[in-house]
Amino acid sequence: MPRYAVPLLALCLFTVTFAVNLQAPLYPAYLAASGVGAMAGTLAFAAYVGGLMPTLIFLGGLSDRVGRRGPVACALLLSGAATLLLVLSPGWAELVVARVLLGVGTGLATTAGTAYMTELTGEARSRRAALLVTSATTLGFGGGALATGLSLMAQGPGFAPTSFLALLAAVPVLAAACLALPRVAVRRLPLLRRPVFPAGAAPYGLAMALTWASTGVTISVLPLVLEGQGLGGWSGPVIFLALFVGFLCQPLARRLSNPRALALGLWLIPLGFAAMLAGAALPSIPLLLLGTALTSASSYGFTYLAALSEVSALAPGNRARATAGLFVYAYCGFSVPVIAAGALADGVGVVPAMAALFIVQLAGVMALMVVRRESPRRLRASQESSRMLAAGETNHR
Repeated sequence: MPRYAVPLLALCLFTVTFAVNLQAPLYPAYLAASGVGAMAGTLAFAAYVGGLMPTLIFLGGLSDRVGRRGPVACALLLSGAATLLLVLSPGWAELVVARVLLGVGTGLATTAGTAYMTELTGEARSRRAALLVTSATTLGFGGGALATGLSLMAQGPGFAPTSFLALLAAVPVLAAACLALPRVAVRRLPLLRRPVFPAGAAPYGLAMALTWASTGVTISVLPLVLEGQGLGGWSGPVIFLALFVGFLCQPLARRLSNPRALALGLWLIPLGFAAMLAGAALPSIPLLLLGTALTSASSYGFTYLAALSEVSALAPGNRARATAGLFVYAYCGFSVPVIAAGALADGVGVVPAMAALFIVQLAGVMALMVVRRESPRRLRASQESSRMLAAGETNHR
């Protein structure tokens, strides 16, 4: 196996996800240029899921049939096309189309890339492979927003920041390099295959949905809050922090068992959102930064790594489709609450909309904690019942 294969694949995954939030600091500018409100902004944000969800549901196992390299290269080209569209024709409608393209690209890259990384590193190092994927994608999701924020600070307002141009220069080179990666065996399977939801994976998927709801609000709603407070320049750093702290927590999460990492991630969800809500209400940049840091530790640190590692272990023969199933959970949480918050924000204001979302999220976290606590008891009760039944049958004989 060539030494460059793993770092090159990680760089490709980073680049695809780098493009996803590249335009986030410009959301207020796109909305202002098109004369639309907060609801339109959250719909444009959620259009990403409109492209990603069908890809996960129908093409989650595509790379099992056609190989891993093609879907990753295609994802890179889609990210470049979406960015080029926003450079040539910035506006709300173009943002919607770009977000759909980015969603399709992310769906192709994450499902193929997760399975491919395990194949490149070896089955015995599947947990390390999961860490490499989560690290590359977390840095990508946060790095794009930070790069655009810094570009705008350095060169002033505009719709063609240096970060966009850098991505457009890198995409064709990486797409060509991706095709030089080693081939893996393909299987004669149907082209359209639905996601797999392994037994025992539901708590991890639900936790991803709950915690990624906070990230969705950070990326789509907080730029509007900051712009309204005259702090629009903070959008890029805040979004980067909302993801980078999670990256810093991943080595610690790796040392914990998956159930322990998940439990810690669940506790951090309401703490982070409460601080973020207080920061938006006061307003207070330190509280916003604290809230985004805590939600980042949960969503892209403990919960993300635990969920991806657990699902990979539960479905070793169907990693691409199981990853697709996990991200179905995650992106439902990432999009649906944000759309609801956007609809409420136009009617009652951003802060009350965030407060309503916090109440729903807190209820969900508490319910999931109760279910997780009861599950081992039910399992022990079931095992005890089985032993008693077996003993009764033995005595009867």
